[in-house]
Amino acid sequence: MFNSIRGIVSEKTLDAVFVLSGDIEWEIAMPANDIQTLALNGECRVLTWLYHREDQMKLFGFSDERRRDTFLELLKVEGIGPKGALKIMSGISQDDLEKALENGDLTRLEAVPGLGKKTAQKMLLSLKGKLVQTQAKGAVSSPYNDLVEALAEMGYDRRAATLALEKAEVAVDKSLPLAEKEKLLFKEAIVYLSGT
Repeated sequence: MFNSIRGIVSEKTLDAVFVLSGDIEWEIAMPANDIQTLALNGECRVLTWLYHREDQMKLFGFSDERRRDTFLELLKVEGIGPKGALKIMSGISQDDLEKALENGDLTRLEAVPGLGKKTAQKMLLSLKGKLVQTQAKGAVSSPYNDLVEALAEMGYDRRAATLALEKAEVAVDKSLPLAEKEKLLFKEAIVYLSGT
């Protein structure tokens, strides 16, 4: 339903960020590590996931696609809900989590606050090899991953799209607001990719 929210960081707490987008201020639950990457009163783009039940709706946010994918994989583990996944992601860095899962390091996982031995074992069984594969899928990394994805959906090669965006960035005014800058970059990249 919501892929991302772009706006200004109006407030930060230990487990949530408030993003002012137009006339709406969104409260978005986020891992502590992701919150630290955002500057108060700075412009941001937060990737989102909406949790919806009969009695509750809550928006969860992440700094990038890799983090959101990790959250969604954690939800597949029996006994881990959205709050638990957020707590796990706040208690261990992305690289350490991937390394612990790949190496079968149960001791490292058990050291994560709120993660017991049984749940750590379930995580190892469920997620070994999955997070690294997810990362490898998006191996071509770009500061404009959404634009790369949009160009890929139009049939362009991801690597070529990344290179086109890098070329386009040189020609685009860096002082423009992020949304306007991305629109221009997208148009310029298409021009490069079509060879006209």
